[in-house]
Amino acid sequence: MNFPAADSPTDHYDVLVVGGGPAGMMAAATAADAGKKVLLLEKNRSLGKKLNISGGGRCNITNAEYNTHALLGHYGKAAKFLHSPFSQFAVGDTFEFFEGRELPLHVEARNRAFPVSQNASDVTAVLSQALKRGQVEVVFDCGVTSLNRKGDRIASVSTKRGEFRADSYILATGGLSRPETGSTGAGFGWLKSLGHTVRQPSPGIVPLATKEKWVAKLGGKTVEGRVTFLLDGKRQFKTQGRILFTHFGLSGPTILNSAAQVGELLEAGTVTAEIDLFPHLDEGACDRELTALLELHKNKALKTVLKEWLPNGVWHVPNTLLPDLDMELKVHSLRKDDRKKLVKLVKGIRLTITNLMGFDRAVVADGGVDLREIDTKTMRSNLIENLYVVGDLLDINRPSGGYSLQICWTTGYVAGQAVAATSGR
Repeated sequence: MNFPAADSPTDHYDVLVVGGGPAGMMAAATAADAGKKVLLLEKNRSLGKKLNISGGGRCNITNAEYNTHALLGHYGKAAKFLHSPFSQFAVGDTFEFFEGRELPLHVEARNRAFPVSQNASDVTAVLSQALKRGQVEVVFDCGVTSLNRKGDRIASVSTKRGEFRADSYILATGGLSRPETGSTGAGFGWLKSLGHTVRQPSPGIVPLATKEKWVAKLGGKTVEGRVTFLLDGKRQFKTQGRILFTHFGLSGPTILNSAAQVGELLEAGTVTAEIDLFPHLDEGACDRELTALLELHKNKALKTVLKEWLPNGVWHVPNTLLPDLDMELKVHSLRKDDRKKLVKLVKGIRLTITNLMGFDRAVVADGGVDLREIDTKTMRSNLIENLYVVGDLLDINRPSGGYSLQICWTTGYVAGQAVAATSGR
C-alpha cells in the first residue's frame, strides 16, 4: 500500500508519530480523521511488523469484556489511572472501529476476540487503510535517533534522513518483546533523558524453560490442566487452563500469565511445576476411571489404552517417566501397583523450572514510564507539554488474552484525539 511521503525533512506537521505499531497507527489515524496534517515515522520497511505475528498470526485483537470496571481489574495497580482513557475508547469502540471497516470479529474462550479471517495481517491492513484515507504521510526505514528538547517542549526529532518538526509528538515505539520486529526499547531511553521515571522492563508474559529435556517429545501438544507451582517443595500458587508443551519447556495462556509470579519465586529458590492432567477428578476418582477403561479393553496393549485415556498425545509422559512399565503389555497383565503409579503420575507431572525465557520469546515485556508522570486523560507527558506516550511504553502490567492490544487501541485513540484538539496548522 502506497502512502503520501514527506516532501522533505523541513516540512512542518501538526502531529508527528514515532512508531508504526498498533498504538502508533491508531493515534495517527485518529488525528488525521480530525483533519490534522500527520507524519508517521517507521524504522521498518512496513507497518505492523509485530502486530502481524501477534496471537500466533491470528491477532487476539481485544478481550470482549464490555464491563469496563471488570476489564480494568486485569491491569493491576495501573487500573486507577485507566478509567478516563477507557471512558473515551473501550472494548465496544474497538469492535465498532474494526467491524465498521469490514473486519468482523468473533469471540473465543476466555473472551478472546479475533478477526473472523484468523489473519493478523488483516488488522494491519485495516489500520493502513485508515492512515491512507486520512492522508497520513509515512516514511519507512526511518529510525529516530533522538528527540530534541527546547525548554519544556520537543522541538524536533532527528533521524538518519534528517530532522522533522511538528506541533505535537506521539511516542509509540513499543517495548522490548520480540526484538526481531524492531522493538529495541529505544523509547525508554529517550523518556529517561527527558526526565521521566522508567521502570526497567523485564519479560512479563513469557514461556518457562525446564530442566527436563523430555518435554521436547511433547513439543506442540496442548492440554487443559491445573499447574501448581512449588518453591523448595512448598506449594505457592496454582492456576488452571490451557498448557502448551514446547521443545524448551512450557507455554500457553496459563503458563504465560503465571510467568511474572514464577519469576519472583525463582529469585528465592528452586521452583517446580506440578501438572495435573485431570483437575476435575481426585486421585481416587481418577483411579476408578482408569480401572474401568482397562477393564473395557483388557486384551489391548497398554499403549493403546493410554492413547485413548490421556489427552492429545501425552501418553509419551508415562512412556518416558515410567521406563520399567512395558507399553506393549496386555492390559489384563497390568499390576495394581503400576496402575497406581500411572494415576499418581498424571495427577502430578513434575517439571523443574530453570528460568523465564527472554525478550525474544516474550509476548509482552512489563515495565515502562511511570503513569503518575502521564496525564492519562490525554496521554500527554506531565514533563514535556507537547509529548504524548502510548502503548507498550507505559508501565501497565496485563495478562495475555487481548488486554495488551486493547491498551494500544485505547491510548492511541486518546492521544490522537488530544493532539487534534491542541495542534493547529
